[in-house]
Amino acid sequence: MTSRTVTLLDVARAAGVSKSTVSDALQGSGRVAEATRERVRAVAEELGYRPNSAARRLRRSSTGAIGLHLPQTATRLDYYMNLAFGAVARAQEEGLDVVLLAPAGGASGRVASRVDGLLVIDPEVGDSAVPGLLDAGVPVVTGERYLGPAAAPSGAVICDNAASLTALLDHVTERGARHPAVLAPAGTSAWATTLRATAASWGQEHGVAVALRTVPFAATPQEAEETTLALLRTDPAVDAVICAPDGAAPGVLRAAATAGRTVGTVSGRTAGSTTSDRTAGSTTSGRTGEAGAHPRTPLLVASCVDGTATRSAEPPVTAVDLRPAAYGRACAELLCDILAGRTAPDTVRRHAWALETRASTTPPD
Repeated sequence: MTSRTVTLLDVARAAGVSKSTVSDALQGSGRVAEATRERVRAVAEELGYRPNSAARRLRRSSTGAIGLHLPQTATRLDYYMNLAFGAVARAQEEGLDVVLLAPAGGASGRVASRVDGLLVIDPEVGDSAVPGLLDAGVPVVTGERYLGPAAAPSGAVICDNAASLTALLDHVTERGARHPAVLAPAGTSAWATTLRATAASWGQEHGVAVALRTVPFAATPQEAEETTLALLRTDPAVDAVICAPDGAAPGVLRAAATAGRTVGTVSGRTAGSTTSDRTAGSTTSGRTGEAGAHPRTPLLVASCVDGTATRSAEPPVTAVDLRPAAYGRACAELLCDILAGRTAPDTVRRHAWALETRASTTPPD
């Protein structure tokens, strides 16, 4: 076999590795074990492989773009739109365009030829596109970890989602709640999985029976309303509801109104108060809400994701500000740093969140 006929594929077959591994090994890039790199180089030398310099320059030339893969529900959620804007802004500072990828899988090869790197946000195990994207042959940064079996990303930006839900549960109990509930998201993303596990572990640690209900990852306000009403009917002792999905908290507020539950505090009392409102002179002593709960027992309401819906609700809803635009910037920045060689692959960075307390869990001034 002459040097003119030896290809990367020939070397890959002889070395027993993938074509992309051969390329990374010979170029000194990628996450290739040193023993594998040496074996590939030895095989290439033995076969007389000589890279086509023009083709290599073409492969190494920048496309001037990075790809962005979002969950299929992204178009309905403010969180992902703000995240995308943040990623675009940071990429433009680096002179890169952002290509929004279609949610369908099976196009990783075409994607890799059009972009220098990929951002994969909230990857779900059930998303058929994710494994191909992670193995597309270009650097990949994930927003949150991927829990499924696939090639590891080049980097990740993660939030401490267990800490944010713990902060919400601690907050509502400090405000007097004794029987909190969590409307946790379904799905196989790291965010959804962590929230469900944290609700259970927090309850065990504190000796509190947290009422856990699962709702769709992108639950609508109506879905949150229906779930909350059913919850209050079957468990009227619930005095705080933490709603996970972005934009769904107004549905919890509507359910509270339907059930005759005042959100936040009543006469300076918070949820969990043992003082009865049913005094002899009370005009509401015989009234109950639709759910059969005590109508004057306050219900605290909070959200795992802040946004327009929580800030503009009546009352405004306490929520975790995940700072999505800054998160998108952080993901794009890590990818840009890896592409430019400013940061080594396998880098994991953390993104900070903030708890915004509002009238839905705090007493009036």
